[in-house]
Amino acid sequence: MLAGELYDPLNPQLVTERRRARDLCHALNASREDQPLHRAELLHELFGVEIDAWIQPPFFCDYGSNISLGEKVFFNFNCVVLDVMPVHIGSHVLFGPAVQLYTATHPLSASARREGLEAARPITIASDVWIGGGAIICPGVRIGARTVIGAGSVVTKDLPEDVFAAGNPCRIIRAINS
Repeated sequence: MLAGELYDPLNPQLVTERRRARDLCHALNASREDQPLHRAELLHELFGVEIDAWIQPPFFCDYGSNISLGEKVFFNFNCVVLDVMPVHIGSHVLFGPAVQLYTATHPLSASARREGLEAARPITIASDVWIGGGAIICPGVRIGARTVIGAGSVVTKDLPEDVFAAGNPCRIIRAINS
């Protein structure tokens, strides 16, 4: 799976790891803002390291351990990260509500899909990026530093740094002067 090859998502080890992440997400999503130490413990267990992020529940992910976060990352309500492959997020990144990051994908071949095989490609988001609410980041996408993505966009291709991009499919609208 992490090598980028087709894999069986029903592999017992993967099922166990996803169940663990879902249990931790469930506990996080049931926690209260007045329990910051409890939330910090849950996030440490989910991501496998201490993080400097604010994650506004509900939050959902496949594994957690394949997500790396820089400093001061903010996930608004209802974000989803399908972290079958690594998801690298820089510092000071803002995610609007209901943003979805998908590393998981399925083969174009119907016969491979019938076999239940899946694939994945990593996502990289550089520092100081702002992703508007409801945006979807597709497998294999790289987003450059200081880029802003409009709400509801579907990002299917890499975006350079210092641009405002929006739409479905997401396109560069203009450069940003930082």
